[in-house]
Amino acid sequence: MTDVDIAELLNRCTFAPVGTAVDCAVSGGPDSMALLVLAVEAGLDVTAWHVDHGLRPESASEAELVARTAVSLGAAAMRVEAPVVDGSNLEARAREARMAVLPAGVLTGHTADDQAETVIMNLLRGSGVPGAAGIGDPGRRPLLALRRAETVAVCELMGISPAHDTMNDDPRFFRNRVRHEVLPLMADVSGRDPVPILARHADRAREAVGLMSSLVADIDATDASVLAGLPDDLARLALRTWLTDCSGGLPPDLASVERVMEVARGERRAAEVVGGHRVERSAGRLTHLPG
Repeated sequence: MTDVDIAELLNRCTFAPVGTAVDCAVSGGPDSMALLVLAVEAGLDVTAWHVDHGLRPESASEAELVARTAVSLGAAAMRVEAPVVDGSNLEARAREARMAVLPAGVLTGHTADDQAETVIMNLLRGSGVPGAAGIGDPGRRPLLALRRAETVAVCELMGISPAHDTMNDDPRFFRNRVRHEVLPLMADVSGRDPVPILARHADRAREAVGLMSSLVADIDATDASVLAGLPDDLARLALRTWLTDCSGGLPPDLASVERVMEVARGERRAAEVVGGHRVERSAGRLTHLPG
């Protein structure tokens, strides 16, 4: 796909008004490079942030690519290091490392394809309705209505040769298997592209999550005595909302919520939750500890 209309793509994006200063997370891949291009085309004051985890030898050249492209577009560029050691739970640990060094409110280049993958992953994790809502904080994902093929086309149009992260091909990672195996199989079985369907499903689920969140907006989910006075379903909802916030938008699975319910009831002192985190109880209050 090389025939792309930047103006038409911008109409489907959700960027802030012209002149707004924004930070964009730019790995060097086609999605994030398209985010950088489109943010500049939208008339924003853009700073591109590249995070180097030091996991691959080519990461230094990717940082240079991002900086060079940003400058050529009239944007600023920042490079930060967040070393991560290869090993178990790598995806979650790398994500947390990025969150720790990127500025609050940073925009990301997630597309409708990423949204569909996330919905499937969350459903398979047992994350319930919040998981079916897909990627958290859609306000920071201005490209959610675009397809991955369109971000590639933007790069081609601008003469940008994006980086290819070989880790995106590694079958060790859950998302990669969903991307390269599950979604193509769903398309083959159903005879249709599942991405738009899953993206629309996420939109409807997000509406439901908003309604549910309003029910627990004033509940302090860290106070065990408050939780004890609630019906179990409302207490679970309050805990699920709190745990999702603590994990940067990653909804917990049902088993994690049930374990934390046991901590709140005083049936156990601590529990492991999704993402390798831990919740402890002390003096009647719950504390969320990173993994």
